[in-house]
Amino acid sequence: MKKNAVMTSCILMAIGLLLCSACERKEVVQVSLKSGVAAPEPARLPSQTPLRIGMGAMITPRDGYVYYQRLHKYIEKKLGRPVHLVDRENYEEMNRLLESGNVDAAFVCAGPYVEGKDKFGMELLAMPLVKGKPVYHSYIIVHRGSSIKDLKGLRGKSFAFTDPKSNTGKLAPTYLLARMNETPERYFSRLEYTYGHDKSIRAVAEKLVDGAAVDSLIWEYAALKNPELTGQTRVIEKSPPYGIPPVVVRPGIDPALKKQLKDILLAAANDPEGKEILAGMMIDGFAKADDSNYDTIRVMNNWIAGQQKKVK
Repeated sequence: MKKNAVMTSCILMAIGLLLCSACERKEVVQVSLKSGVAAPEPARLPSQTPLRIGMGAMITPRDGYVYYQRLHKYIEKKLGRPVHLVDRENYEEMNRLLESGNVDAAFVCAGPYVEGKDKFGMELLAMPLVKGKPVYHSYIIVHRGSSIKDLKGLRGKSFAFTDPKSNTGKLAPTYLLARMNETPERYFSRLEYTYGHDKSIRAVAEKLVDGAAVDSLIWEYAALKNPELTGQTRVIEKSPPYGIPPVVVRPGIDPALKKQLKDILLAAANDPEGKEILAGMMIDGFAKADDSNYDTIRVMNNWIAGQQKKVK
């Protein structure tokens, strides 16, 4: 009897431990009384599926990332569903994520947008407005104490690009050199890729390179927030205006979701919370998409491709 009592006590204790463990995990197991088999979990509602927003290019430096976090929370609240940020510094990788459907929407550089649209149908969603216009420039910068006055003065010097796919940080200066029948490899003594416009500004400020090509939006933002850094640099060339880095979506995204996201962005400047976030990013608001805004980038791509064919 005692042996049976001890065994019964052990069994009850084991059951008690299992129940306590289940309580600690706060899990509720639904069991069908008819079959004794655990019922399947309820299907996840579409509204609970996270929207994945990529950050392939930012129009503020890395220290302005906090505003992107606030914007993502703002979109999440307005959308009524979770929003996940997918951060990548490599522009090409972000395009791959959009192409494969692993990212739903993204802030991308203007150059990768043009390439992505042609390659796999990346869709333009909205364009940021800065000083009332959806454009930006490429700045060629040198150190403040440098005697170099223009791009011609950088022949034989060291130079920093940002990303191989960057418009202002690679394509625009490459185009300028192509118009001079030159290539970056021949023209500069040394080339570096920093993978960040703010990193390129610092490289020039600290005299790690003689010059660099940077996004005007990033330089202007840094000049306001970190003037001691940009104060060590000087702009010697300013490009014509190009279509600003846009917000895009992957091909095949749900049209209703696409419209929701677009409406949220377009209305953000008229909402007190949205306006405050945008002001921190030095953005006036978002405008409707206009693909022709990026035709100047296509002109540069075509010119460079034509020059390369002549060389071959």
